[in-house]
Amino acid sequence: MAEQTEIARRIDEIKATLPQGVELVAVSKFHPIEAIIDAYGAGQRLFGESRVQELQAKAAALPSGETEGLRWHFIGHLQTNKVRQLLRLRPSLIESVDSERLLGAIDREAVAQGFVQPVLLQVHVACEETKTGLSPEEFETYFRERRFEALKATHLCGVMGMASNTDDAERVRADFRAIRSLFDLALELCPDLRGFTEVSMGMSGDYPLAVEEGATIVRVGSAIFGERAY
Repeated sequence: MAEQTEIARRIDEIKATLPQGVELVAVSKFHPIEAIIDAYGAGQRLFGESRVQELQAKAAALPSGETEGLRWHFIGHLQTNKVRQLLRLRPSLIESVDSERLLGAIDREAVAQGFVQPVLLQVHVACEETKTGLSPEEFETYFRERRFEALKATHLCGVMGMASNTDDAERVRADFRAIRSLFDLALELCPDLRGFTEVSMGMSGDYPLAVEEGATIVRVGSAIFGERAY
């Protein structure tokens, strides 16, 4: 009971800091099913996973009474050979579409499965080369050339990005500002875009800065569940 109370307290504290219209994704990756059940009991309904097999196992293991209204966001690097398996799980949003190649694979599979898959385009503005995503130049070209018009069963809902892994708050803020500016650029280039409304950025250590710079979704794991057990 103490663990459930602690998770509930953390969720309440975080939500109290979020303005209206900013949604909290509880990043449950690497955490046990019991932690998800505790968070669900505290009123959390949106969870983030980064591995297809882990999401599949958790979705299957949750008791039926703990799934009403529950939504999954996929937030990890997605390999094209896992697209079919992921789409069968019907995630409410795939946040981490980090290339046009992956977007095309998702679109083709969504056509085959007969539904429309909401996604975010992941952009890369951080210092680290290990992070993935469209460069600002690739992103601008994609919208300037209106390549999204070729999509048949994928709905672009906005952008996702990560700040540099640094203690320099001004660098982190600048990264978030760059992510938000790319979102604004897409709408400037294509004002007829519909449902392009989401900016997912900010994690446990930096989400307040992300909110200040225009995030509509924050992805918080350790500040809710504690350190991850790999």
